[in-house]
Amino acid sequence: MSKLLKAYAQVAGHEVVSHLRQLAKPLVGMKVVHVNSTRVGGGVAEILEKLVPLMQELGIETSWEVIEGSDLFYQCTKNFHNGLQGKQIRIPNTQLQEYEKVNSKNAEKLRQQLEEAEFVFIHDPQPAPLLSHCKNRRGKWLWRCHIDVSRPYRPTWKYLRQFVSGYEASVFSLAEFAQNLPHPQYIIPPSIDPLSAKNIELPDKEVASVFNNFHLDPDRPLILQVSRFDRFKDPLGVIQAFKIVKKYVPDAQLVLAGGGATDDPEGEQVLQEVHGSSSDDPDIHVLLLPADAHRTINALQRAADIAVQKSVKEGFGLTVTEAMWKGKPVIGGNTGGIRLQVINFNTGFLVNTPEGAALRIRYLLHHTNKRKEIGIKAKEFVRENFLITRHLREYLTLLTSLHFGGSDRLELN
Repeated sequence: MSKLLKAYAQVAGHEVVSHLRQLAKPLVGMKVVHVNSTRVGGGVAEILEKLVPLMQELGIETSWEVIEGSDLFYQCTKNFHNGLQGKQIRIPNTQLQEYEKVNSKNAEKLRQQLEEAEFVFIHDPQPAPLLSHCKNRRGKWLWRCHIDVSRPYRPTWKYLRQFVSGYEASVFSLAEFAQNLPHPQYIIPPSIDPLSAKNIELPDKEVASVFNNFHLDPDRPLILQVSRFDRFKDPLGVIQAFKIVKKYVPDAQLVLAGGGATDDPEGEQVLQEVHGSSSDDPDIHVLLLPADAHRTINALQRAADIAVQKSVKEGFGLTVTEAMWKGKPVIGGNTGGIRLQVINFNTGFLVNTPEGAALRIRYLLHHTNKRKEIGIKAKEFVRENFLITRHLREYLTLLTSLHFGGSDRLELN
């Protein structure tokens, strides 16, 4: 067993890793390509950064390609993201033309590799048209959607559906996200990597250092939301909730920590709105962190008393999983994949409004034992359901099913 797999066996269990090796045997030597639109920033990149090496360790020839696009292309795909999550938005023809043009150019660069692969995972809308440019493909293509598409704006979905329909299968994070498509659809929730810099155990001294580095008081309650500065993450709603909390817990502190992604052109505008809304309160700390500040985020999550993820739309919410893995109760928006993770009075609380978030924050700050009890349950819930080893197991099962779909029986021993 490789050192990498041994390391995961220490966290997830030796029997889990043994099962992965067993599942991978029929796929050894096959070529798998993952394609997305950014190498850094966002949950998709973080998952692929660890999933790809693990697949390679199991003997599967796996690669990760990132398409390149213009500013106009990313404006278009950001509009896709908003439209798929229900926002009524008109996308100009100039953007749609650029979207198709960029995919055509990327197809020229990637065509041979994509056509030779046994399996191709296309992640989210950005590279979806690549399929139409690979006429001589020999393998099976899967569209992996990480977005909450439970109630998409119909014109946006109608446009994208023409590119997605030709895939052999689609993969969504929740059953409620599945759409009317002419191929099988699979449900595979995302995961976190317990051995990544963002999730490993840290020395107490490193955790304590964030108080000094960001001018926080270690003796006062700390509330934290980690996310991109995105409207769907509702940072303004978090600020509103915190201002209510301060009326009852005046010594509370709030940290909004995050950064941008290379494929998200709206982040700067949202960040300016956050600064405008928080500038009158010195206890609100807005931290714009670089994409590689993983240990800093880890330390902040471990230093916090309560984690918040008050999204109004959320494909899954890996920052929820990360905070739970550190034994923190999470107050999350009652939406999308957060519902899979946050169970009221068990691993945290689901809320719909800033007022609801404020109420739950106050409850947890005043009930220390309950806060600790929920945190313990939250960590175990992640261990059982949302580690990358489970994610990989389900991918391997999916690939085996698609490759040997015509077989009545497959011996894995």
